[in-house]
Amino acid sequence: MIEITKQPIDTQHVLNYVTARDAGAVVVFLGVTREHTAGRKTASLDYEAYGDMALAKLRELESAAAERWSITRSAIVHRVGHLEPGEPSVAVAVSTPHRAEAFDAARWLIDTLKEEIPIWKKENWADGTSDWVHPGVQPTK
Repeated sequence: MIEITKQPIDTQHVLNYVTARDAGAVVVFLGVTREHTAGRKTASLDYEAYGDMALAKLRELESAAAERWSITRSAIVHRVGHLEPGEPSVAVAVSTPHRAEAFDAARWLIDTLKEEIPIWKKENWADGTSDWVHPGVQPTK
């Protein structure tokens, strides 16, 4: 399951999708909008994606993970649009026969997603300022 959505992420649906009788491990990672970053208060986040390219790259990630680990099922759902603190922005879920593979695959998927997928985040600060961020690129000042 690969999705980019404007709707809140249905975490139960993600979990249900990856759960399988022949998988002994399920790992679900949720990236959640935090209220403070580097000592600054976050008012909200806005995410934008280059939709078709982002979906294609997410499918490539899913395929690459399946080549590295014995994945039974996987799901990657990223939200775009406006998010308030406490709301999930991304869900990565993996089921595998054994736990080590599930943890390794889920971590690799979220880390690689943050580095390679064309999804951008605008941090809206409580002081009224905003900064665009792409986790794989260091901001210039």
